[in-house]
Amino acid sequence: MIQQQTLLNVADNSGAKTVRCIKVLGGFKRKHAFLGNVIVVAVSKLRNKTKKNSKVKKGEVLKALIVKTKRKHCNKDGSVFWFDNSSVSLLTKQEKPLASRVIGPLPAKLKKGRFAKIVSISSGTII
Repeated sequence: MIQQQTLLNVADNSGAKTVRCIKVLGGFKRKHAFLGNVIVVAVSKLRNKTKKNSKVKKGEVLKALIVKTKRKHCNKDGSVFWFDNSSVSLLTKQEKPLASRVIGPLPAKLKKGRFAKIVSISSGTII
């Protein structure tokens, strides 16, 4: 579960290293976001110290898709999976991926929604 003020890792090559959740989108008084939800984030740390190759700046406000969470997820066949950390992939204002590559495998649950492009640029899928 992701809520306001949660620090998250960035799982793509956009240039950001960590971001902080500002707002959970998707409803009136919604407090928690889960795998596959869109949130609003602010960039906390950048990945490289030269900042020349970065597509984002520190303090910039963007939308992000939650691609990994520590919370356990159950599939209909009974299998369970989870990740070591919570991660996001940054999006543009039109909700298209900002980066050209996503690091690490992503859950296959993201393929079914409107974010199939993010799964296609990742290194693989999990169940």
